[in-house]
Amino acid sequence: MNLALLESFGQNYPEESDGTLDTGSMAITCTFNRHGTLLAVGCNDGRIVVYDFLTRGIAKVYQAHTHTVCSICWSRSGRRLISAATDNLVCVWDVTSGECLHAYRYPTPVMKVQFCPRDESMALVCPLKPGPILVRINTGEQVVLPELEKKMFPTEEASTVASFDRRGRHIYTGNAKGRIAVFKTLPSSELDVVASFRVTTGIANTSIKEIEFARKGTSFLVNTADRIIRVYDGKEVVIHGMNGEPEPIQKLQDLINRASWKKCCFSGDGEYICAGSAKNHQLIIWEKRVGNLVKLLQGLRGEQLLDVVWHPIRPILCSISSGVVSVWAQNQVENWSAFAPDFTELDENVEYEEREDEFDEEDEDKSDDEDDGKRGGDEEDLEIDVTTVEPIRACLSSDEEEEDRDALQFLPISPEIDDPEDSTLHPLADPTSRQHTDDKIRTINFEGVDTVTSNSDHPLEVSYNKRNRKRQGGATSGTIGRPKTSKQSKDGKGRQKSRLPKSSTALFE
Repeated sequence: MNLALLESFGQNYPEESDGTLDTGSMAITCTFNRHGTLLAVGCNDGRIVVYDFLTRGIAKVYQAHTHTVCSICWSRSGRRLISAATDNLVCVWDVTSGECLHAYRYPTPVMKVQFCPRDESMALVCPLKPGPILVRINTGEQVVLPELEKKMFPTEEASTVASFDRRGRHIYTGNAKGRIAVFKTLPSSELDVVASFRVTTGIANTSIKEIEFARKGTSFLVNTADRIIRVYDGKEVVIHGMNGEPEPIQKLQDLINRASWKKCCFSGDGEYICAGSAKNHQLIIWEKRVGNLVKLLQGLRGEQLLDVVWHPIRPILCSISSGVVSVWAQNQVENWSAFAPDFTELDENVEYEEREDEFDEEDEDKSDDEDDGKRGGDEEDLEIDVTTVEPIRACLSSDEEEEDRDALQFLPISPEIDDPEDSTLHPLADPTSRQHTDDKIRTINFEGVDTVTSNSDHPLEVSYNKRNRKRQGGATSGTIGRPKTSKQSKDGKGRQKSRLPKSSTALFE
């Protein structure tokens, strides 16, 4: 991948729609791998569809869960995926083989899962109760982040959201009272709190909905229930320590519509912030340094946004609404003169005048001295290095010099055989089948936490059912809505008759 040819000398954010990706079912959540070559999409039927983003084709499909996939995350090497479903099940997958390596069932709905950015043996799981959990995958140890807020601030509630910083050295947690706590995870294994602060001052409390970190730099954003996105510097937060009062770098909000935000994210270079509206399919992009609005991307009217992610390297956005993955990119204009300076674009065909010596094997007009000089230059030995592979700087962190040779950037696709012969070996059993996964499920219980067995109690399912009920006028299948009685059905037919002209009432008699 030659990033020099993809370099944009103007704005570095998407401008228009660039098509959609069809998963064959309702898409719920999506995420890019570290290099942006693969896109994983979680669906409502439990499947995880992995796209080769360069070709926009499906590279692999995992029959991962039996319920809706609500959160997925890639490991740093791209060889593992962690997913969570609405039935409280969290699974770790081998990307190449599709085998389920570990499975944990939690007592309450899981809202988010995340691999440690620098250690694939650690993952962060965020159930509703008892709070964020640090999972050590190799040993199976489940460490609940300590509620020191109860000791120092007795009125505070347990944390509801959490996220690793970009290097996995700290875990940032937020609760419903607007307090953020910072726990140190690396290099020591002890979860020591190093800083805490409230996003708002005074008596008013505002619930924290989301914490997201930039891929470059130390900035992170906090999406709160007061419809304001606050951007902080991670170094400044740690310096202020316990009960500090760091000032946000920027405060971003929709002053006109006062929209609340469903999902927020940074651009790959950390210079822009994108926020998706919780009411409709609308994406707003701000410049982080100045705080000004630079672009507004509008999807179809009436659609509700579910997720939005930014490509790690290129100015591309992927958003999900109504079960469809929409791709937003820049308008690429072909400029052939950039490759050939003497190239001229023509509006219409022009008769070409051939020069007399243009296609001659030897130039008869050249002198002997010029021929000797040219021949001498051609005979010089030039050493061309064809073995050294220079790392792509855009794919490296600031503390790295070489790329990870073990990283998985692409997935091999097996050829499809239309008419296999009888002697062809039968394919092996699907490693993602439920029979293989059920044997590895480990049930996790915590003292004082009641088990929620129904997946309909998951917040994602509740909001999805409410949206369907509103769209269908209050009458849906199952337990949603109230069924019509026979009397109501007769009254409805009577009203339908009265609306029709007299000439058409005979059809109903």
